[in-house]
Amino acid sequence: MQRLRVWHFTDPGCPWAYSAWPAFSTLRWRYGDQLDWRLVLIGLTETSEQYLRRGYTPLGAARGQRRFRRWGMPLAAEVKPRVAATSRACRALVAVRRQAPDRLDQALRALQFLQFTTSGVLDDEDDLRGALATVEGLDADAVIAALADPEVTAEYEADRRLARSAEGSPTEFQGKAARTDGPVRYTAPSLVFERPDGMRLEAGGFQPVEAYDVLIANLDSSLVRRPAPQDPLAALDEAPYGLTTAEVAAILRDGNEPADPAAAEDALIGLAAEGTAIREPLGGGALWRSARYADASASRRRASSIAAANGVSPAPAASS
Repeated sequence: MQRLRVWHFTDPGCPWAYSAWPAFSTLRWRYGDQLDWRLVLIGLTETSEQYLRRGYTPLGAARGQRRFRRWGMPLAAEVKPRVAATSRACRALVAVRRQAPDRLDQALRALQFLQFTTSGVLDDEDDLRGALATVEGLDADAVIAALADPEVTAEYEADRRLARSAEGSPTEFQGKAARTDGPVRYTAPSLVFERPDGMRLEAGGFQPVEAYDVLIANLDSSLVRRPAPQDPLAALDEAPYGLTTAEVAAILRDGNEPADPAAAEDALIGLAAEGTAIREPLGGGALWRSARYADASASRRRASSIAAANGVSPAPAASS
């Protein structure tokens, strides 16, 4: 079956992009590998001075994060030691894309968890290495070593140019584009759905899952659209990297009914009580994993913690 390509414009430093995971996880549940996701790194800032000139401060950023809690993703609102640019984290994701493309989504989540649930910063190599070391099957040392690789730089700059090609687009028309450093760019997160014949539809900026679903239905109604699972364990079994409570609640939605995080959490607590799911505290919330994946993940995190304490990085684990 031919797939719809999804150009995902994002940046690990954007709270809107982080808050969109419940919608994205719902799309992945409904359509699976019928959607061919392609990550495009925006590179919101090359230097911290760009943020400082706009009046950003660590305290202001921590306070500002609180308003994103309404979208459900865990947020610690930590006051970071300094304002950080996002360029180095974006380059790290380009390096992951080159070295281990099947780990790219997990690496993006790891850097977003670093940004939004810890005091770590996105331009510190040790912080980046520690976050990436939690991704199964990824060599964090190799990723960090490639940050200055000319090929990584060239690929990153190509992403930045593509992200800054939104002038005259539906995204700009809807007021979802931005012009912060010259050209009109796509904001994070923006999704552009493309059929094999080249027909494209855009959902610029932060959007509800219904917007994505309507675009997909109009582009290709021959796709198989899977209904919501009856049990959250089915969703966890397909997400070895884990799902937050908000993501599970979104996947469990029935039709146009609103997500019910409390009911989802009750069901997840029940799974944890029977030993089929594991709850991991995360930024004031939780990350839930199927027990079938939890042992390897816990071992990986323990190895990362021990290595960090000794000033080294752990060896990469085998792919799950």
